[in-house]
Amino acid sequence: MVVTNRVLLVRNGGYVFAEERQQLISGLVAELGRVSVTDLAERFSITTETVRRDLAALESAGSLRRVHGGAVPSDRLSTREESVGERAIQRQQEKLRIAQAALAMVPEDSTGSILLDAGSTTETLAGLLAAQRGNGGNGELVVITHAIPIAARLSGNPGIALQILGGRVRGLTQAAVGQSTVDSASRLRPDIAFVGANGIHATFGFSTPDPEEAAVKAAFVTAARRVVVLADSSKLDAETLVQFAALKDVDTVITDTEPSDELSAALAEAGVDVVLA
Repeated sequence: MVVTNRVLLVRNGGYVFAEERQQLISGLVAELGRVSVTDLAERFSITTETVRRDLAALESAGSLRRVHGGAVPSDRLSTREESVGERAIQRQQEKLRIAQAALAMVPEDSTGSILLDAGSTTETLAGLLAAQRGNGGNGELVVITHAIPIAARLSGNPGIALQILGGRVRGLTQAAVGQSTVDSASRLRPDIAFVGANGIHATFGFSTPDPEEAAVKAAFVTAARRVVVLADSSKLDAETLVQFAALKDVDTVITDTEPSDELSAALAEAGVDVVLA
């Protein structure tokens, strides 16, 4: 490897200008959602110090945001949160596969109880449940939710006994939040809670941007006999403002891409099963 002030000789014998390398790094961040310093150093056959200088330059240009050990897109701020409508049109195929894997965890021919957190992936799961239980012939499944869109999908279904947790409805997520929601959840013991997350991080655990949403999610995690987090790969290695659970508090994570080495090791150490959809 030979490095000048502008040109890098990479392992395959080709030359990459520093400016071009930074453009490639920016593209990788946008595509993958997060990159690590060590992975970039290996990919471009450069030192970690050179990677950090590249990331600093890109952050100054507004192309990304540096985080511990790497970088994320500049719009991935700890308090940034998209509306239900925005989420619904993103990564639809990935969310469908995750929801299908979650559906397989719900016995089709028996009764039981599940809790569905607010979110676009859990709403997709609700749609699958509605179709599966539509004829009412497989026993009555108790479904508990605080999310208005999910309740709308399941209301009137002959195979589902729907229970709605009350509270103040938060417009951005169309879900009930507040102390009354938390108190109601704490008095339940569902078989499975399917919970969404905005971030899953090796050290910070599971997080979401809003404190009230975090309190409800934490209550769901505490209440359920089994906790399954549904999160597409854009949530992996991400940290948002409020932690609602440590890795050890969750039984299973269903996602669409193999987590990074660091996150995989942390999940394994915490005893969390990872299901790839």
